[in-house]
Amino acid sequence: MKRFFAILFIAISFGSNNLLAEENIMTRAQKADEVYKELFGSERGQSLTDPEFMEILQRNIFGEVFYTGNLSTKDRELITVVVLSTLQTLPQLKAHVNAALNVGNSPLEIREAIYQCAPYIGFPRTLNAIGVFNEVAKERGIKLPLDNASTTTDENRYEKGWEIQNQLYGDEVKKAMASLPDIYANVVPDTLTTFCFGDFYTRNGLSIKQRELLSLVILTALGAEKQLSAHVVGALKAGNDKETLLAAMVQAIPYIGLANAMTTINLIKETSIENYKPIYEE
Repeated sequence: MKRFFAILFIAISFGSNNLLAEENIMTRAQKADEVYKELFGSERGQSLTDPEFMEILQRNIFGEVFYTGNLSTKDRELITVVVLSTLQTLPQLKAHVNAALNVGNSPLEIREAIYQCAPYIGFPRTLNAIGVFNEVAKERGIKLPLDNASTTTDENRYEKGWEIQNQLYGDEVKKAMASLPDIYANVVPDTLTTFCFGDFYTRNGLSIKQRELLSLVILTALGAEKQLSAHVVGALKAGNDKETLLAAMVQAIPYIGLANAMTTINLIKETSIENYKPIYEE
């Protein structure tokens, strides 16, 4: 009899705990409300013309994606900023520059995330994104220009860039370009070293680990399939784990679509992490 009542008590307690757990489970709409307010400081509004589409969008981005993976909200917003800069969706970029500031990113971190796009999307599109950042900064009373984050000179930018590139990627690009005619066999790989790594990876404001993660996201948004395998490895060597890379891809899906994200997700899945020990530790 005692055993019967003990089992009954456990069953009742278990059932009560389940009911409490169910009460504490937030719906997608409630999760979206919570994240939206954190990012933008206001309640979610309804579209007068396309309320159904906006509800799908908001529940997906803010009610699902933001709850997936091990990324901080700060990192999620930096990822979103570089994706929108790459895609040149400038009205949305302005909203998310504000959101990135609202969740604790410094102006320098956001500016450096945008600067990191330059080697991949070129100067004109990066300037468009910088213009959006500067507009937000002025509206919020942030003094411009921000502090200088450069750590190199014309004399050492190749050396400093090569130091980072060699640790992450070795000399594979130089070998691949060796068959180019005349000066181009050196100019092309040297430009990668000085421009991408020397001018940007050496800057203050973001770690190399962050820059590699953002670079992978940018290349995914561009659909640059030939560069993706190398940058998956580079991101792992820089100290990111597979979980972080996968979470970054999920974060990017609502903005870049499934096709490009799945390309990188499959590469991450197929890469053996045991072969790539982190070089940089935070």
